[in-house]
Amino acid sequence: MTGVPEPIGPEAREALEQELAQLRIERDAVAATLKGTGTDTAGDLADQADELQRVTETARLDARIAGITARLSEGATAPAVPPGVIGVGSTVTLRFADGGEETFQIGELANEFEQTLVTYDSPLGHALLGRRTGEAVSYDTPAGPATAEVLAIDAPPGPA
Repeated sequence: MTGVPEPIGPEAREALEQELAQLRIERDAVAATLKGTGTDTAGDLADQADELQRVTETARLDARIAGITARLSEGATAPAVPPGVIGVGSTVTLRFADGGEETFQIGELANEFEQTLVTYDSPLGHALLGRRTGEAVSYDTPAGPATAEVLAIDAPPGPA
């Protein structure tokens, strides 16, 4: 990211809110198995290991819940991306070093079926944030360094 709060597009916000709701349900279910389990003093090592695994899972769920909650809060307070500047949600047309042109959307969540989505935290997405039309960007690929020129930017949607 650019170091300032990034807005969240409506689709990403909805996906994060759905994930958050599901995580809370899962966390409550795991936490419920922890209540009252300390009454059997004759528990064996397998019972103790199972209990430790549930405690660890609860901590993992708590961390993910906190991360999503923070991201949703950040997105709600993020300033609008200035006109003509690439931000999360922008649609960008690029010309690559080989002369080919492609249009991408800068998104938050990867979708295996969306071939034109570049996540903001990918090497290309990170290089594009904050750039303007006409600027060149450099980024790393598995095949080595690459460059592209920003040909056009469509503004991201306003806050939801």
